[in-house]
Amino acid sequence: MTISQVGQAPRTRADYLPGDHGMWFFIVGDLLIFGVYFLCYMVYRGQNLDVFLYSQQFLSQGIGVANTIVLLTSSLFVALATEAVREHKIRDAGRLLSLAIVLGALFPVLKMVEWIPKISAGHTPGENLFFMYYYVMTGLHLLHVLLGLCIMAFMLRNLRQVAQPDIKFIEIGAIYWHMVDVLWLVLLAVFYLMR
Repeated sequence: MTISQVGQAPRTRADYLPGDHGMWFFIVGDLLIFGVYFLCYMVYRGQNLDVFLYSQQFLSQGIGVANTIVLLTSSLFVALATEAVREHKIRDAGRLLSLAIVLGALFPVLKMVEWIPKISAGHTPGENLFFMYYYVMTGLHLLHVLLGLCIMAFMLRNLRQVAQPDIKFIEIGAIYWHMVDVLWLVLLAVFYLMR
């Protein structure tokens, strides 16, 4: 026990900030960047409401909702896997994380199912401001999803190759994946649902 710990109550789970301060810094910065995009989108939407509402009707709410279900379910499995690691149930954590990766991998597939017909029909980023923002913001999010899938693959490798997995690494990956979900929920609301 160090001098600074004398007289302090033991840390409980409620006091614990999972992951790493660097990851939290990255997440806050990333959210701020997306926040600027969202703010610009809202300003231009207000100035060109007819164009934005007209263009919005070409988006598939069904695919947007399917992507939401895929990401949220994947995130649930990541959270359960993280908890399983904390409880030293490594095999269970591996299975749950594998399910999370499979579900997460459906997101890019669904995004291509959505994008390819739109682009083929001429709804490209150059058509108008709505589609420019739509492709840039959902494209950046797609890059975040792909990075998240890579991170989860490393998490899975860590679970399979190390006798005692690094919980901090697992938490960092889980935090990142949950941020991807939060971004998607805002994108869903802004592009697919807001009328």
